[in-house]
Amino acid sequence: MRIAIAGLGAVGKTVARKLADGLPGLTLAAIAVRDHDKALAWLKQEGITCPLASLDELPAVSDVVVECAPPALLDQIVTPMLRAGKQVMVLSASALLPRADLVDLARATGGRIIVPTGALVGFDAVSAAAQGSIETVEIVTRKPPKGLAGAPYLVENAIRIDGITAPLCVFKGNARQAAVAFPANVNVIAALSLAGIGPERTQVEVWADPTLTRNCHQIRVVADSASFSMTMENIPSENPATGRITALSVIAALRRLTSPLVIGT
Repeated sequence: MRIAIAGLGAVGKTVARKLADGLPGLTLAAIAVRDHDKALAWLKQEGITCPLASLDELPAVSDVVVECAPPALLDQIVTPMLRAGKQVMVLSASALLPRADLVDLARATGGRIIVPTGALVGFDAVSAAAQGSIETVEIVTRKPPKGLAGAPYLVENAIRIDGITAPLCVFKGNARQAAVAFPANVNVIAALSLAGIGPERTQVEVWADPTLTRNCHQIRVVADSASFSMTMENIPSENPATGRITALSVIAALRRLTSPLVIGT
C-alpha cells in the first residue's frame, strides 16, 4: 500500500522516518510540501529516498495520504483523494467538523476519511458508548501557554497568556466553537466529538497553564452503558501544540490498514 505524506512538520517527519525504516505492507510513496529545498535537505540528512509531489499529484502516486498540514489546506489534500476513491488520514480534525460535504463525497466515491486517535486515550470506549445513549461528554484541555500561542480566539479577544503565573481558563463552549477558536490546537477535541455525541453537545474548557510542561486532557463521559473518566498527559513534540504520541498514533493506524490482527474497535 502506497503512503504519501502531506506536510513535513513534527508529525510528518516521524511518520516518514518510520515508513522509510519499514512497515509491513506499506511503502513511503511521496511527500508533498511547500518548501521543496528544505524538504530535500531534510530527506538527504535522514538518508531517506522519496519523491516530492504536488497535492494534485497525490491521487496518482498513493493509496493513502496522511494529512499533516495546516488546517487551511485540508480541502486541497482531501478532495482530490476522495474523488479518486482513495483514503485520507486526517489530523486536522477541527477543520473537518464544518465539512460534512467531504464525508458525503467519500460515501459517493468509495473513498474513506480516517481520523486517528491522536493525543487522546479511550476513543474505543467513547465510540462503543455512542452505540447506545450518551448523556454528556466533557473535556478539559490544559496546555503550557506556548502550546496555545497565536490561537485566533486569543488574538481576537485580546487574551494575553505570555507571562501568566497561574492557570487561566481561556475558553468555555462546545467542540464546534472550540474548533473555530483554536483550529491548530484542539484537534483532539474535534475528534472526540466525532467519536461521541457530536460537536454541539461535547462541552469544552481550554486552560493555559504555566505550571505544566505537558499537554493534558481530562475526559468525562456519562452514558447508559457506563460512566468513565480518562486523563492523558502528553509530552510535546518539537511543535509545542502537538504531543509526541500523535505521530505514534498515526503509525499505529497505518499498521492497522494491512495487519492480519487488529485489536480494538
